[in-house]
Amino acid sequence: MKYRTIGSDPNTRREVSVLALGAMLFGSRTDEETSFAVLDRYVEAGGTFIDTSDNYAFWVDGGQGGQSEELLGRWRRSRGIGDEIVIATKLGARPLAPGTSYVDNPEGLSAKVIRESAERSRERLGVEKLDLLYAHIEDHTVPLEETVEGFASLVAEDTVGLLGVSNHAVWRVERARTLAAADGLPGYEVLQYEHSYLRPRTDVPSDLFPDGTLGAAGPDLLSYLRAEPGMTMVAYSPLLKGTYVRPDRPLLPGYDHPGTPARLAVLREVARETGATVNQVVLAWQMGGALPIIPLVGVSSVAQLEENLAAVELELTEEQRGRLDGVH
Repeated sequence: MKYRTIGSDPNTRREVSVLALGAMLFGSRTDEETSFAVLDRYVEAGGTFIDTSDNYAFWVDGGQGGQSEELLGRWRRSRGIGDEIVIATKLGARPLAPGTSYVDNPEGLSAKVIRESAERSRERLGVEKLDLLYAHIEDHTVPLEETVEGFASLVAEDTVGLLGVSNHAVWRVERARTLAAADGLPGYEVLQYEHSYLRPRTDVPSDLFPDGTLGAAGPDLLSYLRAEPGMTMVAYSPLLKGTYVRPDRPLLPGYDHPGTPARLAVLREVARETGATVNQVVLAWQMGGALPIIPLVGVSSVAQLEENLAAVELELTEEQRGRLDGVH
């Protein structure tokens, strides 16, 4: 395994594995035995960075979520896991009632919610301190200052280490960081967005984003990351839910456009040259690139995890990277 540092403050920064493990469906669609086996193998291989959320996976049973955090708590206790494993979680998108969702009834990012939801996450995970806590989705119903101060208060109390943000417009991320810096408060240091080798259209609207896709990393977010060396991006859905290995499946919305075939062609070309799978090339391209990006993989079996772990040791040449990056 290889490692990189997230965070800039010596008091809160952490060294984590360059490959993060997503636990979104652990405890729901992925049963406990399989989830524990995947987690055990990940840690055995040197993995130290696990991702979850307080609303995972509410859509499976029409509830409010929490199954993933609860499973991770049981796994931690049964294995004697301590703070050597960094567990990141999120709040803000948990439905307030069963049968609703983050689109029509989210908990939001008020100071009260931030405090109470973080406390419940600590209880489910069985930890005294959340290593990394994300603001999961935007909340336009409360002042941004309240959200910034709410997260900062938890850091001051040492119940939260690092702060992160996911699926927010870049201008709101920057505004929140500016507000925090002006008041001498900790701000967001980790970005979590959808990012892969294929480039998405950013003009496709959704229920949360009527002006276009904010959840996928576009040129504005990538240039922001390049300009802020203290920040790190955790890339969710790096393998686009099987898009690269399931040609029988239609492309995900936003990826079916004229630029996609050429990028798929050079990706498969590099995979043949290296003897690696296409998925492994995608992950190696992210892990070894110029930008500080940590791919976040979701798996439902140990076999899938093994394929992803092998990508850590795959070194692409500069010429191969040039070809991959040169396709427009």
